[in-house]
Amino acid sequence: MPVVDGVAPSYLWLPVGEWPDLLAFLTQRFPAISSDTWIARMEKGEVVDQYGVRLLPETPYHRGTCIFYYRELDAETVIPFEETILYQDERLLVADKPHFLPVIPTGRFLHETLLVRLKKKTGLINLTPIHRLDRETAGVVIFSHDIATRGAYQSLFQQRVVEKVYEAVAATIPDMVLPMTYRSRMVDGTPFFRMQEVPGEPNSETRISVIERREENSLYCLQPLTGKKHQLRVHMAALGMPIMNDAFYPEAKPCKGDDNSAPLKLLARAIAFDDPVTGKRMHFASDRTL
Repeated sequence: MPVVDGVAPSYLWLPVGEWPDLLAFLTQRFPAISSDTWIARMEKGEVVDQYGVRLLPETPYHRGTCIFYYRELDAETVIPFEETILYQDERLLVADKPHFLPVIPTGRFLHETLLVRLKKKTGLINLTPIHRLDRETAGVVIFSHDIATRGAYQSLFQQRVVEKVYEAVAATIPDMVLPMTYRSRMVDGTPFFRMQEVPGEPNSETRISVIERREENSLYCLQPLTGKKHQLRVHMAALGMPIMNDAFYPEAKPCKGDDNSAPLKLLARAIAFDDPVTGKRMHFASDRTL
């Protein structure tokens, strides 16, 4: 199925189970989507198998079949901030992401994501992020749009040979000795979207220094040497200086919904690496400020 309005089709391998037909499975698997909606999609030919064969509500259920369909949202919140393209060549595209914009479609966001916006803007249907930023974090995100070389760039992040620099605004601790390197063991926490520190061999490491010391809140440089989820936010909170406007750490605050008035003061300032295809040193920096 083709990319439509910047949105690639979703896919699902049918699991082991007993359902009389495909419609029965889909309505049970996706309770938020009505059977009438699935029927309408099927009537338009927007649900097919891996061979492109159109699937109907009464199509028998067969485990192991891969089905393709388009995600749709009845109402999607508009993110009132714009991304910019910092660099583009025949293999890569580098974007400067604003706060609050998800990188990829997830949950209640589809068209209001960096990936879909860039596909619409550039027409690059093979565009894929090779690393991620949280929705709350702004800054540099690198995309691949050349399938042949994508793995080479992805391996840079897997091998941790990419230099990443972040900036953050957090409380000033007068007696904190900086620069320093903070290490801890991080595991999944509670609720599910948080991480937590536990005793044991460290699996996360961050270098922390001061860019500008101020009276109440200072500007810090953060260099993650590992890539754990929420690592910078957890480490700064553990040191007693949580990043300004952090809704998750040190404690989870009530959901702000679509309130965009207080962005997390965390910015992916720069990324640098040796290009695995050309050998050239590549460096990209955000134009945003905190």
